[in-house]
Amino acid sequence: MAPSFIHIRDLRKRYGSYTALHGIDLDIAEGEVVCVIGPSGSGKSTLIRCINLLEEFEPGSTVILDGTPVKRGRALEKVRAEVGMVFQSFNLFPHLTVLRNVMLAPMRVRGLDARQAEGRARELLARVGIEGQADKYPGKLSGGQQQRVAIARALAMEPKVMLFDEPTSALDPEMVGEVLDVMRLLARSGVTMVVVTHEMGFARQVADRVIFMDGGRVVEEGTPSQIFDAAREERTRNFLGAVLNH
Repeated sequence: MAPSFIHIRDLRKRYGSYTALHGIDLDIAEGEVVCVIGPSGSGKSTLIRCINLLEEFEPGSTVILDGTPVKRGRALEKVRAEVGMVFQSFNLFPHLTVLRNVMLAPMRVRGLDARQAEGRARELLARVGIEGQADKYPGKLSGGQQQRVAIARALAMEPKVMLFDEPTSALDPEMVGEVLDVMRLLARSGVTMVVVTHEMGFARQVADRVIFMDGGRVVEEGTPSQIFDAAREERTRNFLGAVLNH
């Protein structure tokens, strides 16, 4: 494996008396596509939200992104600028056009002028297949189109890693495919991706590695064929049996 790009050691997260993460150890290489699967409440979303400190983790936990420790302080803004995140909900600004939604962060954070930001935004909207929607407002788009705008907006910051937190779970079934197609193209382009997903077909086809979590722990990890065809752990086999035969 290539040198660790995301380095996680003894990652723990508690909410009061409830422990969401029990000492996670994980290394992700640059350019690797990792899909995180598991039942609801297993800690999947908490794990990726800790990578850019959207969730505060416990003292003694270590998260390092491209050599920079993720912690409160002046370095955190720099880390967050290198991490694109796509959520279940689209979180677009309803009062801004699609184009302005994608332009905003590069202008405010990266210091691009309006002409540079617009050029970059139009390129990205074309990349995700919705260049014709640039002048519309988010409320006029389908859910799948809005999620593609959210992906373009995250990419506009030229992040080193993209985190996806169940990006298709809020979509109608007929819209899921168009978002997954964009994510497949991203994966092929060499973007480092960590994807929390219930889409087992996507994980099997696209991931370099699949991580199965349950109860705030990594139960098993391996290549898609190892996890889906020859899982070692009974808990993994039971989960996949329930999900794939549903």
